[in-house]
Amino acid sequence: MEASAKVRGTGIAKRSAEYIIEKIQEGKAIIALTENKEWAGFCYIETWQNEEYVANSGLIVSPEFRQSGLARMIKSKIFELSRTKYPNSKIFGLTTGLAVMRINSELGYMPVTYSELTTDEKFWKGCQSCVNFEILQSKNYKNCLCTAMLYDTNIKEQKNAKKENSISV
Repeated sequence: MEASAKVRGTGIAKRSAEYIIEKIQEGKAIIALTENKEWAGFCYIETWQNEEYVANSGLIVSPEFRQSGLARMIKSKIFELSRTKYPNSKIFGLTTGLAVMRINSELGYMPVTYSELTTDEKFWKGCQSCVNFEILQSKNYKNCLCTAMLYDTNIKEQKNAKKENSISV
């Protein structure tokens, strides 16, 4: 997975094999496998601030499966898993990739400033292995090269209620 991230050429925080196995065992990961049971893609979730926030993290697709729609399928499944396990949580992700930004937008995420995300120091420590960490540090954790995207269930429900109330038939 790490080699695949390097081929992509964008920042992604490194995670240990033990950490990834833990996410899988906890039912907090989506793994795409080939018919031969070879790894094709992966993404996991992690909760922060007493489950107020759920991060969709570590999306990576093996180079031979890029441009195939696999990232969209994985993101859709991890979003569904997040909504099912944590229906009242705000879901967020950080990305430098345009494709992921588009997928997140299709799912209902909105770009936000870092101030809208978790303040949990442990989350931000996870960025230490990213190639862009020095930038994040120099900006006092207020921005970086990643775009922050947030899906807030409460805001979505409020907007839908306003739309319904403003339409008469």
